[in-house]
Amino acid sequence: MPILTLTFKENTIAVYRVVKEKSVTIGRKEDNVIQIENLAVSGHHAKIDSVGDGFLLTDLQSKNGSFVNDELVSSHWLQQGDSITIGKHTLTFSYDVYEKKPDEGEGKMDQTMVMDTDTYRKMLGKAGQQLAETRDSEQEPVGILSYLAGGDGEIKLTNRITKIGKSPSSEIVVKGFMMGSTAVVISRRPKGYSLSYVDGMTKPKVNGEVVKESVDLKDFDIIDVGSAKFQFVIDK
Repeated sequence: MPILTLTFKENTIAVYRVVKEKSVTIGRKEDNVIQIENLAVSGHHAKIDSVGDGFLLTDLQSKNGSFVNDELVSSHWLQQGDSITIGKHTLTFSYDVYEKKPDEGEGKMDQTMVMDTDTYRKMLGKAGQQLAETRDSEQEPVGILSYLAGGDGEIKLTNRITKIGKSPSSEIVVKGFMMGSTAVVISRRPKGYSLSYVDGMTKPKVNGEVVKESVDLKDFDIIDVGSAKFQFVIDK
């Protein structure tokens, strides 16, 4: 299992294990797995999810942003030795010596989104208003999944990554013996949404066609994941 080493001003504070099928939440509030008591850190700042064989860091729209190797990111597939900056603290991601590392191709499901960080690094701790203005100017249409079978209601796809599977950590839980822990991920990108098959014997279908890798989603697509059926629409 990978480890996260928390440091502040080059002093090691704690070491955490990253466990498969469990989310690691990071923030200032006590209910986080990794609590960082610093005013530069949002209550729920970021999280790390186990997806397939990889580990995905997602910023939870924090005020001061999340940095990986000094670059501001909204989401990032973690690699050996990555340095994550949260407020004024650093988390170093590393694998055990004999642990199998995932292929770098795992990150193709959702490329890291990088912004110019020169100004942000200088204003870390004071950039909340600027980040909010940036996000407001870059508002994107939101995708919605409406249950047609296997559930009720609808789910707004506001996260960069939405996981579907039988794991309790999935945003949408679908039970089934042959269902993967994370069977499907839906990625939100500037130009729209895409659906990717991750694992499990049950492969998803879009409009009746089996998805073997990934497919871009369009208005009114019908998505089957095991016993659940959804219709995808864009809320413009």
